[in-house]
Amino acid sequence: MKTVYTLYRVSTVKQVDVVKDDIPMQRIACHDFAERQGWMITKEFEEKGVSGFKVSADKRDAIQDLKEAALRNEFDILLVFMFDRLGRIENETPFVLQWFAQHGVEVWSVNEGQQKFENHVDKLMNYIRFWQASGESEKTSIRVKTRLSQMTEEGLYTGGKVPFGFTLVDKGRRNKKGQPMRDFAVEPSEAEAVRKMFRMMAHEGYGSYQIAEWLNGEGYHTHTGVKFQVNNVLRILRNPMNVGIVVNGSTQSEPIEALRIVSDEEFLAVQTVLTERAHKSDDKRTIAMTNKGRALLSGNVFCAHCGCRLATSRYKEDYRYKDGREEHKEYVRYICYHRSRGLNDCDGASTYKGDRVDQMVETVMKRMFAHITECPEEEKIQATFHNLISTNRLEQQKLETSLKKDNKQLEKLRVEIGKALTGDSIYSEEDLATALQTLKARISDSEARLEALKGEENEKRALTDSIIPAYRQFRGWAEEFDHASLEAKKMMASQLFSRIEIGKGYKIRITLNMTFRQFLENWNDDVVEEPVA
Repeated sequence: MKTVYTLYRVSTVKQVDVVKDDIPMQRIACHDFAERQGWMITKEFEEKGVSGFKVSADKRDAIQDLKEAALRNEFDILLVFMFDRLGRIENETPFVLQWFAQHGVEVWSVNEGQQKFENHVDKLMNYIRFWQASGESEKTSIRVKTRLSQMTEEGLYTGGKVPFGFTLVDKGRRNKKGQPMRDFAVEPSEAEAVRKMFRMMAHEGYGSYQIAEWLNGEGYHTHTGVKFQVNNVLRILRNPMNVGIVVNGSTQSEPIEALRIVSDEEFLAVQTVLTERAHKSDDKRTIAMTNKGRALLSGNVFCAHCGCRLATSRYKEDYRYKDGREEHKEYVRYICYHRSRGLNDCDGASTYKGDRVDQMVETVMKRMFAHITECPEEEKIQATFHNLISTNRLEQQKLETSLKKDNKQLEKLRVEIGKALTGDSIYSEEDLATALQTLKARISDSEARLEALKGEENEKRALTDSIIPAYRQFRGWAEEFDHASLEAKKMMASQLFSRIEIGKGYKIRITLNMTFRQFLENWNDDVVEEPVA
């Protein structure tokens, strides 16, 4: 009686306990086949979750163990359910079968019989079989990737970790076997924590470490049951799913309102903070690295003389009164580090009193917010941009009509030139050449102008998308400024002003962020002067 070793393989772990091509089914089929042939199965090898298309035979323990057993002449026949259980790699698997045959082992399949290598036809059929299997694997891979992309675009759950703020629920979707499939849904208590996280960073400038401490203090845990760390917080704040966009690799869905936790404006505000804080030493950074400290302008305040960013520090002063009382007060100051260390030729002051500078800047902010009622209403802003875009489109249409006429004229002119070359035209070659040159120049100018108009239209549309959220934010700041915390005022100042410069005599130049400048048409860089006491 011939001795038989068997090999059972499934590509994914999910196939182990399902009906199609699972290991129990392969085992039963192989045992029935061996019994009919009068063979004895003495050893069985299993591979669970091993792709025969992606994993080389050199890296598969079962194949290597079978080869070693074949070299020791332990078995006569290698039996599989189908030959593709040995692999699906077209330039490798055919030679695996041939290797066993060359070492005296018959290779059999329950469904395809014995694979022999007695002539060139056998070898060719062996290769063709695995070439087809490889193609099927490629097509399966493409189908799976395509379907996963489609599911992502539809906002459906395709596996993996569920982000904080979300959970999985049964929404009635079923797979092809009728089994329930769970999908994303907002988890109310976690979603409220996510909203708080966005407010803490966008409106009060909290850092990721501070937010992690707050989450842990409130008793929240990650979905793996551990405490929050900085990287967990950053992952949450950067996740587009908070605005309802499901992302999987390079594929993403359109915004799904049922999955939205925060507004687009708040999400973008946080991304701006994260981006700026990622460039700690960049002179263009205007947002403070942290909201700690008592200085209003940490991050976007510069020396008017050398242009370097000013640092903040605290100092203490002791006071003694006639009645014997002692008092210790702490103050904030802005320091030109380069001037104080003699690192450049700065001729400005080394230090400026923080409370004096902050008070002057707050006065400017209050004055701006007091005039918010003079800004046009949101509807008027939208109407203005709509009119600008409509005017642009009308000019484009006129140019396109003109270009069509000119191009038709160009074709006629070319025909006429052809006639002139044969002597059949009433016009001279020189006249036609001049007309052709003039017409081409006009077409070129029109095309350039049309391209410029399209660019202007795109810019206006992009500006429209950003200006309305900024307008709402501007009005919101005006309403809450008087009662806002210092942390909130810091974030307002960092986003409202693109640059603040301090010079001798507490002369301050304030440059308004371009986005907000559009609401204040008469705004110029505001210069505030306060004489030295």
